[in-house]
Amino acid sequence: MKVIFIKDLKGQGKKGDIKEVKAGYGQNYLIKNGYAVLASTANVKHLNTQNRKKEEELEKLIKECEEIKKVLERKTLTFKVKTGKGDKVFGSVSVKQIVSELKKLGFDINKKMVLINEPLTSLGVHKVIIELHKQVKANINIKIEKER
Repeated sequence: MKVIFIKDLKGQGKKGDIKEVKAGYGQNYLIKNGYAVLASTANVKHLNTQNRKKEEELEKLIKECEEIKKVLERKTLTFKVKTGKGDKVFGSVSVKQIVSELKKLGFDINKKMVLINEPLTSLGVHKVIIELHKQVKANINIKIEKER
């Protein structure tokens, strides 16, 4: 008996998987408890339609992220920081500060999207990666200047 999983079931299948299972198990457990439906031609067509819609939505989302990336990469965020002897920076520029500045510019970025390899603790220009999507990453410039 072939079934289409409509929910994830650990060790058996993920949502959207089509699998061959024993008739009793499929009928008495998977279908009865709402984990799967019978893999009829109508249900398979419905699954294919859903998969196509998901792919189209994903492509649209990636295109939107690419547009945001183009705009972001042209920006340079400038932070003025206090310095001590020898232009040593007190503290560092945090992810929270970067997110706050991006929100002021109109970008809806959360702190999990900002990837910093090392703390921004020196004057100059630093590269920071913004992960807009798993497939789309933008590199922005962070300029740290001495406060006058």
